[in-house]
Amino acid sequence: MKLESLFNRCINIDYINVENEVSYAYEKIGKGLYLYFEQSRGKRDWAVNLDFPIKRYERTRKQPYLAHRGFLKSWLSVEKYIYPLIMQKGLEEIIITGYSHGGALAVLCYEYCIHNRNDCKITGYGFGAPRVIWSLSRKNRDFWSGLTVIRNINDIVTHLPPAIFGYKHMGKLIEIGKRGKYSVTDAHKKENILKELQILGL
Repeated sequence: MKLESLFNRCINIDYINVENEVSYAYEKIGKGLYLYFEQSRGKRDWAVNLDFPIKRYERTRKQPYLAHRGFLKSWLSVEKYIYPLIMQKGLEEIIITGYSHGGALAVLCYEYCIHNRNDCKITGYGFGAPRVIWSLSRKNRDFWSGLTVIRNINDIVTHLPPAIFGYKHMGKLIEIGKRGKYSVTDAHKKENILKELQILGL
């Protein structure tokens, strides 16, 4: 599926709201499972975005890693709903998509799916996603090879938390748009991300 179509689906699908104002959606198409995570919806989400001290996370792996504390808390709110979906029999592919705050959850969901369903093809897409993983906690590039972050160049959200605090984007980073075309806030708007995806034919 083209990135434009995937993003369009992500911003228009009907979401299920769970604890801590976290929202997810899913679709089963053939042997593929599509998971979606919604953008920030309220003041609590923005408080989560700014709660960026690192936290150790080791529930699903032998080697723990360090992640953004607020996003990790949001992920743990939805994890129990995602588990039975990804553990369905007959799945061959899991495609994870999120926008903004949901893009951060897509990163953590990708990591979770890799550890729980390594028999499936796992791909993840974070549109306008902030940084989630502390850079020194995971050096294995192959582990993140199926993850892509899509950044409209001036988008302030994709530059947070600041790299000086040790966070970095994992996987592949695709930059769209042109520097200076949008303000740092307008570059994050979904209509402008969609417009740039359409221009590039992605």
